[in-house]
This record gives sequence, structure tokens and C-alpha cells, in this order.
Amino acid sequence: MLSDSACKQIEDLISKYPQKRSALIPSLHLVQKELGYISQDTMREVAEIFEISPNEVHEVTSFYTMFHRNPVGKYVLQVCTNISCQLCNAEDIMAHLTKKLGIKPGETSADGKYTLLEVECLGSCGTSPVVQINDDYHEELTPEKLDKILDSLE
Repeated sequence: MLSDSACKQIEDLISKYPQKRSALIPSLHLVQKELGYISQDTMREVAEIFEISPNEVHEVTSFYTMFHRNPVGKYVLQVCTNISCQLCNAEDIMAHLTKKLGIKPGETSADGKYTLLEVECLGSCGTSPVVQINDDYHEELTPEKLDKILDSLE
């Protein structure tokens, strides 16, 4: 359930747009910030607020990789696997993370600290391979650089 504060913030967002639906993505960001992810129940609640079907909310949350539909770890590691990153050893980065964290892409570590995701493109082709950790980009990675970054998170 969304808090009263979140509902009020969504209503404030809606009032800033000429069409109610235009506030959907910023509202979903707000929901995710509050709850950590966007569950099916939350999608139904948001759909009611926007007077659209829950399926329409699901379409948005499933299209954009920035929205999580399941609980995620404290640190969400998104590994770009597009062609530029592949050519610069993204497979090695993914294999290193899989081994180091003990999880596969799409999984969360048992301690809830890390979620590992494979994403199509992070738009940082000139500095590949790249991993986005929460909101921060880490570029021109090697397994050694990645280890230092992960150590700094702990």
C-alpha cells in the first residue's frame, strides 16, 4: 500500500501535467523510491489513481529496466551486454560478478545486498564495458576495478 504522503505527491505530480497519464512515469519512480519495487498490488493501486488498467501500468514497468517488479538488493548491478560492451569483454565482467556474488543474472544474493541484472544498453558505448550500480555508472571496467568498487560498497 502506498502511504498517504506518496498518494499526495502523485496527485501533486498529476496537477503539473496537461494530461493525467503524463505523470505516470515520475509517479512510478516515486512509488519505487518509497517501496523499493513495484508489486502487482501497487500497479493496481497506481492504475486506480490514473484511471487506467493495471495492464497499462504493467506495460510501462516491464518496458523500462529502471523499474523493478520484484524486491531487489541494496545494490542493483546492471551489466550492459550490448555489442560495444560485448566487444570489450562484458562477458568477463558478468562471469566475474556471477562467481564473486554467487548469483546469476536476475537473482538477488541471500543476504539481500546485491541484485545482478543483464541489461541491453546503458548508452555508454565509448567507455565500455559499463556497469550501473544503483544510480552510478562505472566505466572501462576490469574485474580488478570492479572488485575495488564492490569493496567500497561494504
